[in-house]
Amino acid sequence: MPTSALWFDRRGNGDPLVLLHPGGAGVDARALTPQVEYFADRFEVFTPEQRAHGRTADLEGPLSYSLMADDTVDFIQSVVGRPVRLLGCSDGAVVALATTLRRPDLVERLVLVAGVHHWNGWDAGVLDGEPPEFLRTAYGDLSPDGPEHYDVVVEKLAAMHAVEPSFGPEDLARVQPRTLVMIGDDDEVRFEHAIEAYTHIPDAELAVVPGTSHGLLVEKPELCNRIIDEFLSRDAVETFAPRRRSGR
Repeated sequence: MPTSALWFDRRGNGDPLVLLHPGGAGVDARALTPQVEYFADRFEVFTPEQRAHGRTADLEGPLSYSLMADDTVDFIQSVVGRPVRLLGCSDGAVVALATTLRRPDLVERLVLVAGVHHWNGWDAGVLDGEPPEFLRTAYGDLSPDGPEHYDVVVEKLAAMHAVEPSFGPEDLARVQPRTLVMIGDDDEVRFEHAIEAYTHIPDAELAVVPGTSHGLLVEKPELCNRIIDEFLSRDAVETFAPRRRSGR
């Protein structure tokens, strides 16, 4: 029987698709419900919850994207057992990027939604202030560590966000799978930062979803899901007047 340290759900049949939830102040896989419901008709969808999030317990010591990427590699190997299509949103996008850089052989296609590759990619003030009360309630609903542990997790995440991630152009250039970079046009991720990821990842495509914010996957789920589905399910088209891709 496959084992993993991460709680997870599995829906549907087909090629494996792993969805990595936002992290923020302890967000869990419920944030990806519109994507699970859509893609379970097309793929075998896995939704692991990272350490200290949702139904996965916290562990002693700090949180880091590196540790969560290690957990995700272990999850893909021990539970899925074969290469996957990998989508991450917000903090989940950072974990997806770190996972891909560690083990490109495990990732067939990569979708980075509203994520940064360096901590300075967040818009000014995004990480300031206390998390909204509904996140505390949501954490307490599921966490095996109990609602009183929430402040510990928030403190760990704040320490992580202050110095991570720290990937640069040279790291982005090592991303091997075909990649979709997606943000809202009013995102918490700086537009220039997303362009930097799109520019330096060798086989990248860019989607800016109009009229959306950092919550684009739930604000316009039908549009986002169609864009992602097109990317995951079909090969890239041969364009008529390529500039960036003219040398490929």
